[in-house]
Amino acid sequence: MAAPTHDPKKTVAFQGDYGAFSHLACREALPEYEPLPSETFEAAFAAVTEGQASRAMIPIENSVAGRVADIHHLLPGSDLFIIGEHFQRVNLQLLGVAGATPKGLREVHSHVHALSQCRKLFRELGAKAVVHADTAGACRMVAERGDPAIAAIGSPLAAETYKLEFLRRNVEDHDNNITRFIIMARERIVPHPKDGPVMTTFLFGVRSVPAALYKALGGFATNGINITKLESYMLEGSFEQAQFHADIEGHPDDVGVTHAFEELKFFCTMFKVLGTYPKHPFRGN
Repeated sequence: MAAPTHDPKKTVAFQGDYGAFSHLACREALPEYEPLPSETFEAAFAAVTEGQASRAMIPIENSVAGRVADIHHLLPGSDLFIIGEHFQRVNLQLLGVAGATPKGLREVHSHVHALSQCRKLFRELGAKAVVHADTAGACRMVAERGDPAIAAIGSPLAAETYKLEFLRRNVEDHDNNITRFIIMARERIVPHPKDGPVMTTFLFGVRSVPAALYKALGGFATNGINITKLESYMLEGSFEQAQFHADIEGHPDDVGVTHAFEELKFFCTMFKVLGTYPKHPFRGN
């Protein structure tokens, strides 16, 4: 990862190369920040922890592909906090060099999720799908090789960044392809309870015994707290205890949330609030 030449306080790290959808999310959600590409999610987290950037733009789930599994294993040990969220429409473009045509393609390169979201295109073209670490890296490679028989699937920003031509626009199978990003920082920035609707994200663990989850979550039902996301995953190969990632509508200082958290903690083996942040307009009222 290259060292930034700009002000770290106004820098946002993201995983991938310039032109990635994460870069596009940075540009739309934090236009006043300079983007800092990182090879891995770990490197993006480290850029903030070590002071090279003050923000990280991290994809956490996609409406088609599901959760970004690596993130759920990085969050528990991270010293960063979630201070915002962004919903990014994913419009996948078939991109190639000058002279390339869809019918003349031998290979199409991209991230595995992007390739899997364009099955109709591959049935039509008959080209070989080649997996890359990220969409933007695939686009950069196509531009560097200059072979009209090789194309990439990437973002409109990647086309602009690497001077590629649009061979086919919006080639994704589903028109509801949305990626949710979280914005992370070293400091916890909590909105005032009266500033507007907020989300709160937290982790908790329960013992693998009958009704443990039911009892732990009972307080959210009795206090009228909406849980918008609840996912479980195992840690370190153990089947003795599950850890959960949850999002709720509400502020920790709200009376109902306070009571729900108190009941949750009574049945938990661990509990950690990752952040409270403004509710994105995409969610509606």
